[in-house]
Amino acid sequence: MTESRPPFPPFDMDSALQKVQAAEDAWNTRDPHKVALAYTPDSVWRNRDVHLTGREAIVEFLTAKWERELDYALRKALWGFRGNRMAVRFQYEWHDAQGQWWRSYGNELWEFDPAGLMSRREASINDRPITASERRVFGPRPASEHGTELPVW
Repeated sequence: MTESRPPFPPFDMDSALQKVQAAEDAWNTRDPHKVALAYTPDSVWRNRDVHLTGREAIVEFLTAKWERELDYALRKALWGFRGNRMAVRFQYEWHDAQGQWWRSYGNELWEFDPAGLMSRREASINDRPITASERRVFGPRPASEHGTELPVW
């Protein structure tokens, strides 16, 4: 059985926005196995200074991430697209085991295979400590907020 994950490249504006929202929704489940299924079995990642290849490594990475980044909640926004590639901005909030809240800002470059699975992901991320009162991301985004732009800071 051939795996696929619509929408498929080449992307237009509607399909690119759908792909970004689907990624946001999947990551907000905090289920490493579910998230990994959106990637090719041999997907190549750079996440900050970590390099990994394959779904098994993705599951291990995300499991450790969400054990460390508690109450993780993410927002993604399309920056641009061409053919089978996208640039995406994102922000997420989480707290550590000591209760310190963080807002993590980043950019991702995505490349998809013809079946709509992501074959390459490169993420650059910076973290900023915040107070609980500065939080603005609370759980998965409601449908009424899909497509809402992210503030720069």
